[in-house]
Amino acid sequence: MKLKDFAKHVGLSPTTVSRALSGYPEVSEVTRARVTEEAARLGYRPNVNAVRLKTGRAGAIGVVMGRAGEFHFAEFMAGMAERLVAEETDILVIPMSDPDQDDEMELYRRLVESRRVDAIIVHSPKPSDPRIALLHELSMPFLVHGRSDIDVPHAWLDIDNEGAIRRATSHLIDLGHRRIAMINGRPGATYAIHRDNGFRGALQSGGIEPDPQLLASGNFTDELGFRFARSFLEQPNPPTAIVAGSMMTALGVYRAARSLGLQVGRDVSVIAHDDVFPYLTADNMAPSLSATRSSMRAAGTRCADLVLQLLAGRSLTEIHELWPVELILRESTAAAPSPR
Repeated sequence: MKLKDFAKHVGLSPTTVSRALSGYPEVSEVTRARVTEEAARLGYRPNVNAVRLKTGRAGAIGVVMGRAGEFHFAEFMAGMAERLVAEETDILVIPMSDPDQDDEMELYRRLVESRRVDAIIVHSPKPSDPRIALLHELSMPFLVHGRSDIDVPHAWLDIDNEGAIRRATSHLIDLGHRRIAMINGRPGATYAIHRDNGFRGALQSGGIEPDPQLLASGNFTDELGFRFARSFLEQPNPPTAIVAGSMMTALGVYRAARSLGLQVGRDVSVIAHDDVFPYLTADNMAPSLSATRSSMRAAGTRCADLVLQLLAGRSLTEIHELWPVELILRESTAAAPSPR
């Protein structure tokens, strides 16, 4: 069915139908819904190339992929795909192997100038992120997955990282733990700063002075989790509890405890942040893992939705979403063991 025939069927002009299916803000939601429903019922699909030629849009959203956090990135991308599959919108993934800042900025500049994408999603922002300033300067629509303190207006979606780690650490303190270690994310990222604030805030409320020997940060991998946890647990005065930044990190912590003949949930408590991986669940770990919980896949779906809203004309100053994080207690946390 051609556009002209479909428009005649729904009793609208071809221009109105085209704008309704392309997400133009001047088309009412009632009209957009009617056109979309009829298109689905009749199996009408607009010619993608014709739509892109007419609207000037590329029909794609750009995402830059770094080497860190491959598992988290995969879940996020799966969520984006779930939302975009019905929107005739593609995802353009640009790989980046940890270049320096100048290389990264050039990559974003090339991505904008190529006109291959209509918008960009920025991951793991820093408090004063030059990528945000650049995209704003180039008038490229973008959404930040996370937050930045930069004095540039930007749309963002984030989880309450500070509140999540504060609650997790406070739970351990309530169980009587005083020697608590934390394995944080990459230094300098806003989420890692917020998590550090939450950890220190909980310790301060409990009258506990943070021990620099019990703090570590890096990419969320099983190997780093193992190395950091092993270094903590081999100290003369080891921690009785560890806060792990991710499920992958927690795997390494469990492995380190076992390698030293320690039992998680008895000799050392472990609590982590769970991004809800389908192939690694907190319930199925042995013992089951206490964790703060927020779905990376759901974040990907929502970020895609918010980008579509930006492209449809919604003001970026209206898009500021902070998701709460729930705390789920399981077998890996228990009362602090008695001093030996």
